[in-house]
Amino acid sequence: MNTSAKFPTLVFIPCFSGAPWSAEQLAPYGEAPRRTLRLPEGVDDMERYADHVQNAVADLDDYVLVGDSFGANIALALATRRPKGLRALVLSGGFAANPVTSKPWKALMRVIGKARGPLYRQLTLRAHAHRLASPFDGEGQVPWSEARSRDLFLDNTPAASFGARVRASLTADYVDALGRVQVPTLVLSPSHDVLIGEDASKVMLAGIPDAREVVLPRTGHMFRFSHPVTYAAAVDDFLAALPTTPKDADA
Repeated sequence: MNTSAKFPTLVFIPCFSGAPWSAEQLAPYGEAPRRTLRLPEGVDDMERYADHVQNAVADLDDYVLVGDSFGANIALALATRRPKGLRALVLSGGFAANPVTSKPWKALMRVIGKARGPLYRQLTLRAHAHRLASPFDGEGQVPWSEARSRDLFLDNTPAASFGARVRASLTADYVDALGRVQVPTLVLSPSHDVLIGEDASKVMLAGIPDAREVVLPRTGHMFRFSHPVTYAAAVDDFLAALPTTPKDADA
């Protein structure tokens, strides 16, 4: 990535696990200025997550939000506020509103979000890891598996935070606010995503004025983990085409 000219800071927003992006996932961005953060614990409101990120970028006058999955919804929530200094937006495997439309599935999500102790570790996390999986997870630069997804949550996500994020996902809805996003937006999608589905990206593309989609073939919802080089290359191509200076945003 060419950093000879002034380059916006890349701000990487975590997925549902809450874990900051790892050095392995950040390495493909070379010398570009970047930062990541851990999500706060026990927060069940998307606007409060957006507040957390807004505070984390308060010192930046030129930045790009790169949000993955749950983090994409947080990035979108902040972008609808038109914060000063926001140059562009990358939304991978994300959604503008809860993509689960089935009432039984919504009810099940609420139930598993309340699990604690062994029930959380053995039932909730195994079920969630299965929903995250794709047939292509083992093909990437970092071969992935359901076991590795479960370990990610075991290491980073207390049961109470998992449940709080379930509630935030079920209630967040930015569909009617998508037109407020006034920066170039990349909707980065895996080719196989049981958890989110295809309609979520269609909604964002229809509502965000300057949005385009790139679908990465033979990838799944965990493509940031399994295909970090492929993922970063798509982001890099998008950033290379950005205007050289950020647009002024609303106060």
